[in-house]
Amino acid sequence: MSRGLLDSNTRYAAFRAITFGMTDNRFALRSIFDAAVARAHPERALPSHLPPPPRGRIIVLAAGKGAAAMAAAAEMHYLDKLGMPPSRLSGLATTRHGYGLPTRQIRVIEAGHPVPDEAGLRAADETLRLAEAATSDDLVLVLLSGGGSANWVAPAVGVSFQQKQQLNKALLRSGAPIGEINTVRKHLSRIKGGRLARASMPAQLVTLAISDVPRDEPTAIASGPTVADPTTLADARAIVARYRLTLEDAVAQALNDDANETCKPGDPAFAEARFDIIARPRDALEAAMAAARAAGYDVVDLGGDLEGEARDVAAAHAAYAREAHGHGRRIACLSGGELTVTVTGSGRGGPNQEYALALARDLADLRGIAALAADTDGADGGAGAPSDPAGAIIDERTFETMRRQGLDAAAALADNDATGFFEATGDLLVTGPTRTNVNDLRVILVDPP
Repeated sequence: MSRGLLDSNTRYAAFRAITFGMTDNRFALRSIFDAAVARAHPERALPSHLPPPPRGRIIVLAAGKGAAAMAAAAEMHYLDKLGMPPSRLSGLATTRHGYGLPTRQIRVIEAGHPVPDEAGLRAADETLRLAEAATSDDLVLVLLSGGGSANWVAPAVGVSFQQKQQLNKALLRSGAPIGEINTVRKHLSRIKGGRLARASMPAQLVTLAISDVPRDEPTAIASGPTVADPTTLADARAIVARYRLTLEDAVAQALNDDANETCKPGDPAFAEARFDIIARPRDALEAAMAAARAAGYDVVDLGGDLEGEARDVAAAHAAYAREAHGHGRRIACLSGGELTVTVTGSGRGGPNQEYALALARDLADLRGIAALAADTDGADGGAGAPSDPAGAIIDERTFETMRRQGLDAAAALADNDATGFFEATGDLLVTGPTRTNVNDLRVILVDPP
């Protein structure tokens, strides 16, 4: 997404308001969301961080929802701006299904997310082979974005791909924060937890990352394939116990095998390695807040690194919005971070949709309320298709539809069926692939009558 697209969205919102005589806050919400995504797009964020060409080759190894866009931006920089011979640039970018882009020298593979698939398995093996073939004259340029953990799946010795798939599904349903999920993943992998850095020796290693994790922790972005990992096998076992996950024997044995310990600080693989974050959730949140101010709202920053159960966070935010509404304040409440859902029902959804559903439950009696909750990558839950919803939008139209159709938000919450609920109201937000990922964005507009 480019600045031009953002500007066109803003102009379209104004056109709709003038033409139809309305001030539909949905257009303001979407413009705020688009501003956040534009700030974190690789086309804008990557070029200034790219290192100079080495004596030898540049081998690009990319993973995540922004991988193809990052690879394309790198090609434009090295081939077009610097005029580097194409023969010196190669590599592989692994991204989510539907998130690919045409490239010239860097091959793109689309793979499963959030549940890994065979394509990701093959891509991780090829990534490791490319890294191992690098020489001391080469630069291994690793480009990471959220989703890389699922895209690069290289099970530890003795663990089958199917066994790792099943554990990944159980972790996603457990309600565990992404950091804990990645701790387990790292200790069952041949590429995560610093192992890609070790495979790249003796080449120069530079990692450029788009952060999708709270506090921008490098070890958590794509499970830290090129950085030292402070977590241990004991930590991974404790997480499994905390969420009462049932492990197959091979997985349990792997988590007790010292050979599967991750790379620690002081490992020679990190001696000359460089790691930079090129876009952060906070960057996107600040861009969103600037767009909200431009729309005439007083901005309330509810936090950029929020974690916790989506419905619980929504209840707290709804209470804040209700109080502001009662005092006649015209505000935009914004927050970032990554919420979770402990799945107990049989419905469909994701944390952003569940957050929006909880707001609908708690604020349906108020006029002048509108909200958006969406993942900046364009996918919130779903089945891994490009058409999956990014989240949901609610406003007075939602509340009216709830009353007219007799929809019960509390019952939908109990069944974890936010997708079904918002399909019925027509309020799913479908953006398509954004090809970046700086976590979730939540916006509540309070505009009392």
